Amino acid sequence: MDLSARAWPAGGSEGASRSGVAAGQGEPDLGYRRIHGELCRLGYKDRIGASTVWTILQRAGVAPAPKRSALTWRQFLQSHAASVLAVDFFTVDTVFLQRLYVLFAIEVATRRVHVLGVTSHPVGEWVAQQARNLVMQVGMDVAGFRFLVRDRGAKFTAAFDAVFAAEGTEVLPTPVRAPQANAYAERWVGTVRREVLDRMLIFGRRQLVSVLAEYADHDNVHRPHRALGQAPPLGPGESAVVVPAGRVARRDRLGGLLHEYSQVA
Repeated sequence: MDLSARAWPAGGSEGASRSGVAAGQGEPDLGYRRIHGELCRLGYKDRIGASTVWTILQRAGVAPAPKRSALTWRQFLQSHAASVLAVDFFTVDTVFLQRLYVLFAIEVATRRVHVLGVTSHPVGEWVAQQARNLVMQVGMDVAGFRFLVRDRGAKFTAAFDAVFAAEGTEVLPTPVRAPQANAYAERWVGTVRREVLDRMLIFGRRQLVSVLAEYADHDNVHRPHRALGQAPPLGPGESAVVVPAGRVARRDRLGGLLHEYSQVA
């Protein structure tokens, strides 16, 4: 590559004058600075200024960061939300220092949660069986899910993927160390921790199963979701409306940690 002085005028010469920069343009964009840094590492530091790189590439119609034609992950989830099912694990430590693993699934479009199981030994056979239980529980609705999002944990074996592949669902492993790729599941984990698990003591597996079952029922049937217009996943299709008339009744769940309000005549 010939980087002669004629092709790449010095940063202080007329080729690098601010006349070549658009009006109102400040320092060269980050993409141009990166190119300038690469050229400096090649030994052209004294002859090439960052503004010179900007001028030449702008005249050639080269943008600093061309927009890619492929869909981003966020755009993919937004456009296929109705057909995406996400699964994940989270852990709960009991007062006896026993670690329990909770496997759950969430329907991205409706935010409906399925608590699949709780165990202290999440081996591959157990995880695959929970997948079969989910398929039987959801029934015909599982055919509506084209994609299953999961992480790359060793607990998700080929047998687990085969259960969904048999139903025509494509398994999409998330990138390594990218929790935001499974953001809907991660968000639900944070919610159940803040609202319940961080505010009570768990003594064993049976108690945790009972607590999560009751919370999942509350979350699916009563708890308002901002993404759904303040409506619950399995509740009425219209948003909650405050009516001044009538009497409001409160129902306490999980010893008063959760409150459900309804209007009665």
